[in-house]
Amino acid sequence: MTTGKTNAPAATGANEDGQLRTGPASRVARQTTGVTGDWANALDGALDAAGILGFHVIPLSVRKLPAIRSPHDKGHSCKGECGQLGHGIHDASNDPDRIRAMFDVARHASGYGIACGLAPHHLIGLDLDRKNGVDGVWELRKLAARNGIAVPRTVIIATPSGGYHAWWSGPADVKVPNRAGHLAPGVDVRGSGGYLVGPGSRSAAGLYTLASDPNEVVVEPIPERLLQLMTADTTRPRPARPFTGRVTGGRTLVGLVRVVLDAPQGQRNSRLYWAACRAFEHAGAGLFPADSAHDALTQAAAAVDLPDNEAAATIASARRAVLGATT
Repeated sequence: MTTGKTNAPAATGANEDGQLRTGPASRVARQTTGVTGDWANALDGALDAAGILGFHVIPLSVRKLPAIRSPHDKGHSCKGECGQLGHGIHDASNDPDRIRAMFDVARHASGYGIACGLAPHHLIGLDLDRKNGVDGVWELRKLAARNGIAVPRTVIIATPSGGYHAWWSGPADVKVPNRAGHLAPGVDVRGSGGYLVGPGSRSAAGLYTLASDPNEVVVEPIPERLLQLMTADTTRPRPARPFTGRVTGGRTLVGLVRVVLDAPQGQRNSRLYWAACRAFEHAGAGLFPADSAHDALTQAAAAVDLPDNEAAATIASARRAVLGATT
């Protein structure tokens, strides 16, 4: 994978073998500043992604979350059957009129998300984090070497935090689950029901840009062995002690707790640190209290028999790294 260049992205469609090719720079490449400019840039990028490649898109806020508030009370099960907007990835569309309607509602949007798993390309993404002591790019290289996976060139998006998103096209008959840290620390899978932040989007941390040369790469089909690892229902050993704690941070915190509970021997502390950093990032964004993250991860560490003092030091280190020493 080539990740050194930061050319602005664009695409001209699919070639004869079904691969998605990038081409000359388009409106997605604009890197304007200011709220109005970011909104217009995001809308242009979303329309290009839909019109040129057929991707289904939604507007995103500066926090990289769906920008349209749900019309329902918390706990609803509606996925758009009501006909209103505000159902997250279930609103995703490649119809230009619907896209404009979504952005008209979300005037604060500064980016757009590209839905994974949908026809015609069944997009799969790998989110490779490079922060808080974890290098997802290096972890992916080690994973590929251990499993004999040849990783071809594909479209790579540079994230503002120094990481990368790798895009793949997948088979229509395979559902790829969204998983955090399942393949390796710092390597998150974006599959069916998930989305990737489109190039040209601006988050609170900065701009998402194309890192690969648009004249040299295509969105390649996912390597078969990598797809197998993404979809494997791995049987993991049960925690040394049952996890009886109550997690009050919603599905996001539950997933991070599961990363710790599923950590193999020799990786428990490193995965605890990674999960704690992600949890405190979400806490800093206001998704749940930092103390809830601290308590849940402390109990998860105890369930996998990490020594109390080691776990406490790891969680405290992650909290300082993300939220600061005085938080």
